[in-house]
Amino acid sequence: MGPAGELRYPSYPEANGTWRFPGIGAFQCYDKYMISSLQAAADAHGKPEWGTTGPTDAGQYNNWPEDTNFFRKEGGGWNSQYGEFFLSWYSQMLLDHGERILKSASGIFRNEAVKISVKVAGIHWHYGTRSHAPELTAGYYNTRFRDGYLPIARMLGRHNAVFNFTCIEMRDHEQPQDALCAPEKLVRQVAMAAQEARVPLAGENALPRYDETAHEQILRASALEVDGDSVEMCAFTYLRMNPDLFHPENWRRFVSFVKKMREGRDAQKCWEQVEREAEHFVHVTQPLVQEAAVALMH
Repeated sequence: MGPAGELRYPSYPEANGTWRFPGIGAFQCYDKYMISSLQAAADAHGKPEWGTTGPTDAGQYNNWPEDTNFFRKEGGGWNSQYGEFFLSWYSQMLLDHGERILKSASGIFRNEAVKISVKVAGIHWHYGTRSHAPELTAGYYNTRFRDGYLPIARMLGRHNAVFNFTCIEMRDHEQPQDALCAPEKLVRQVAMAAQEARVPLAGENALPRYDETAHEQILRASALEVDGDSVEMCAFTYLRMNPDLFHPENWRRFVSFVKKMREGRDAQKCWEQVEREAEHFVHVTQPLVQEAAVALMH
């Protein structure tokens, strides 16, 4: 689908220090093919002058929204007629790409018992701003005044695909508040979009976490209450298997977490009780865990 297997533009490349969190990223529309498409769209819109290039005032990878004329909250270009035209075209190009990939995948696996899912990035930084700049540069036309995830969910629904979302383990207050990060609010918005489009929602953690706080947040996010209904995730991918996971304490917490996920969020058991019940499994698997930890270190 795209970088890191996600449906998005490579707007925040970390290699060689090009981008650093929480930069806004950069639009990816300046090669000859994208410019040709943009020019055609501008001509059809009756504004050929809008098709010569992308925004020239959107800053650089590591700027913040208020550093730029395009993303600033007051009078920003993102909220102008030109901004609406450009962002609609830019996000539609990403949706069209997703459609093509899913159409091909559906054809390949038509007669197979395979469920297709599409990973969408959890871009939670600067979510509290009006423009949601990092989401816009990634191709998600999501602002304070526009839902950018419902079109994605509807596109996935047309191909019976699962909406697989990240940053499920994060809490708002754990993130830098000067960057107005809001992963919990973002996850809720995505859950609402999936519910409205009637597509299954799956999740995964964005960063390796082995603590109970993250596990509890995943449990909470796996069954959110939205408009009086429970939006339950159909699957969860845990990142990731490495030597740290097989540290005795981390493994014990992970076993308890898996047991809790299996029983459901509403299971009337405290973490301590679940851990006691998991002790037997931890003991039985200890030789295998030690072997796996050694293998992963080489």
